[in-house]
Amino acid sequence: MNDVLPLVAGAWGVLMGLAPLLQIRTILRRRSSADVSIASMSVLLVGFVLWLAYGLSIGDGALIATNVTALTVTATAIAVTLAFRRPRSPATTEPVPAPG
Repeated sequence: MNDVLPLVAGAWGVLMGLAPLLQIRTILRRRSSADVSIASMSVLLVGFVLWLAYGLSIGDGALIATNVTALTVTATAIAVTLAFRRPRSPATTEPVPAPG
């Protein structure tokens, strides 16, 4: 069990790192990222950077591999989200005058 757990955890970490590909696929299909939170992805991105730095500091290959994968895919997801973010139309950003 002690030999299997690191392999399973590492493989699952890579799969988790690839998860934003699902969001990218949805954005590309809809041609819009209006409902995607860049703030949420940015929080994840910072976490991946920190875990990668930790993995590098202790020389842990599993931490390094999973977080390089997650960092790359999440940064790509943020770039795609920004590329498909539509600017708000002036009609939706101006306050509506009160009746009367």
